[in-house]
Amino acid sequence: MKRRNIALLLATLLATGGGAIAQAPTKLTLGHGAAPGNPRHEAAVLFADRVKARTNGRIEIQVAHSAQLGDDAAMITALRSGTLDISANSQGAIANVVPEYSVLGLPFLFADAQKAWTMLDGPVGEDLAKRTASKGMVVLGYWDNGIRHVTNSKRSVKAPADMKGLKIRTPPDTMTVDIMQALGADTQQIKFAELYVALQQGVVDGQENPLANIASAKLYEVQKHLTLTGHKYEVTPFVISKRTWDRLGAADQKVFTEAAAEATQMQRKLSKEADEKLVAELKGKGVQIDTVDRKAFVDATKPVYTKWSTGPSGDFVKRVLQQAQ
Repeated sequence: MKRRNIALLLATLLATGGGAIAQAPTKLTLGHGAAPGNPRHEAAVLFADRVKARTNGRIEIQVAHSAQLGDDAAMITALRSGTLDISANSQGAIANVVPEYSVLGLPFLFADAQKAWTMLDGPVGEDLAKRTASKGMVVLGYWDNGIRHVTNSKRSVKAPADMKGLKIRTPPDTMTVDIMQALGADTQQIKFAELYVALQQGVVDGQENPLANIASAKLYEVQKHLTLTGHKYEVTPFVISKRTWDRLGAADQKVFTEAAAEATQMQRKLSKEADEKLVAELKGKGVQIDTVDRKAFVDATKPVYTKWSTGPSGDFVKRVLQQAQ
């Protein structure tokens, strides 16, 4: 019997080149709500490819796009329970767990995305990462979800008065709701995956999103008025379940961190490039592009600052405002 076992072991070693017995790869899942072609998806694929290459195929990450695993809120719940491994998620959804994320979306806080990235790559980002870890998620990077603009199917919007009475879809994000209502819009929360049909059927008149999302989801097909309001910035937290993170060895954690850093830089670059070219592309598709009297919009949304400065996140609001200035 011993001779037979030794013979089987030798045969196995020969079949594997004399090394350890080959093991099946560890398979993880990365979920997000964006469509292929969106910078979020392209960066997620890059991250998965880098991890696979640097672990010699030992860790494989499947990317599930377009909310295949549920909306952002559902994926946050799954991350915290450990039933989902990784997600490039939304500011609004994660703010339901870590409220301080909402503060990044204060109206007209950042003149451009680069200023937001600088803040997120510093002490404010470190603070958010600690708060996120306490809720069962580890921040791998802060991706970009762009400066947001308003579209609608009814009329040109150039002044806050033009927003009055428009039915505007918002994500489940209190800050966004506050901004739209301060501008006079009627708000309704609809899942992003259901937004195209809701706009097509007239359930709502319009919505607000970064240009990359408007383009990749083809919302321009059912929205012919685009107003470059630039009313708020949003981050895409790239997070891994703490349960998954803790199962990784130190060497694999380093691989994930390095791959995430590369993916973050790529995603931000693609997002910036998209913003620079999409205005012209959308105009070419028949969308009417309007600009706004920025001061009028800033003045109309001042009550949002008053509300948030005196609310539960007031101290964090003051810190972010100091950094932004």
